Amino acid sequence: MNTTTIRPVLTSADEMKFIKSQWNFYKGDKNFVPPVIMDRQKLLNTKKNPFFKHSNMQLFLAERDGAVVGRIGAITNDNHNETYHDKIGFFGFFECENNQQTADLLFNEAHKWLKERGMTHCRGPVNPSLNDESGLLVDGFNSPPVILMTYNPQYYMSLIEKTGYAKEKDLYAYLLENKTYMTDKMQRLVNVIRERHHITIREVNFKNKTQFVKDVKTLKDIYNAAWEKNWGFVKMTDEEFDFLAADLKQIADPTYALILEINGEPAGFALALPDINQSLIHNKNGGILGAGWHLLTKKKKITLLRIIVLGVLPEHRRTGADAVMYYELGKRGLSKGITHGEASWILEDNQMMNRALTTTMNGKVYKTYRVYEKGL
Repeated sequence: MNTTTIRPVLTSADEMKFIKSQWNFYKGDKNFVPPVIMDRQKLLNTKKNPFFKHSNMQLFLAERDGAVVGRIGAITNDNHNETYHDKIGFFGFFECENNQQTADLLFNEAHKWLKERGMTHCRGPVNPSLNDESGLLVDGFNSPPVILMTYNPQYYMSLIEKTGYAKEKDLYAYLLENKTYMTDKMQRLVNVIRERHHITIREVNFKNKTQFVKDVKTLKDIYNAAWEKNWGFVKMTDEEFDFLAADLKQIADPTYALILEINGEPAGFALALPDINQSLIHNKNGGILGAGWHLLTKKKKITLLRIIVLGVLPEHRRTGADAVMYYELGKRGLSKGITHGEASWILEDNQMMNRALTTTMNGKVYKTYRVYEKGL
């Protein structure tokens, strides 16, 4: 067997090779959703993505006989380490042939880069942070991923664990079926909660630029307060949140972007995205024109919403406001032909949210994603 070599990504041509190499590992996989190449370029752009104002990343390629047989990114996140007073590095964008030697070579190079920068542990996969695509799929390989969730061959678990990584945290994806919780009983419960706590719901204003900016600030303030105590959470900077909001604005439907108010004051928000992966799975080469065409022609056939963010300020968590938002999203989805929702991701030890999703919403965990960690 010829030698496998590892080299850093240093040029724009290398970066494009890194992006396009992903297709090498999913040939014949009916559940693979090709990424949109332009979106990948934007995410990896260390000059334009504000995440890299406080973080650094080095991408690596594994090559043999001129072909890419693996890839990995090594990441340092200064804001994470300042928040938790640790020295944790991260890995992401991992893809690899089913060959332990290749995986070992990739991780060795990533670990070397991280140790040179003072990191004592490595955690992942994150692409490139927990605010982006997170975790390795370890259960639920029988269906495609929904929008902004990861997907990978099952053998990746073995490759990662045999390099010495162990589970740090599992992340759950719940499947919700509208007809199982959109009941008369649920409607009566929601109405009682609304009246008792003087709850109103309004949509984020996408049309008025001034109001949109104000609404985005409201979302950011609630997000940073509501998720502050969550494992691994790092507050997003203003630039990061604006960068994300601008991206999501391109695909979001204001019908599913909701601000919940109690006594006229913002107390929570929910954002659900139509699962455009149901369209993009047909865009085999990842081109932007093909993506636009498939979204245009297949948009009305989308049957699932991903509830990407749903949170309530700590002082209002026991009011039932979360149930109100789940119900509201379900009702709005039904009016547009949406039959299912995915609530993801949910920390395995978030007892309040897991209980609400299973008991109140009749949801079932149908996919599990794992974040691993290893001492360096």
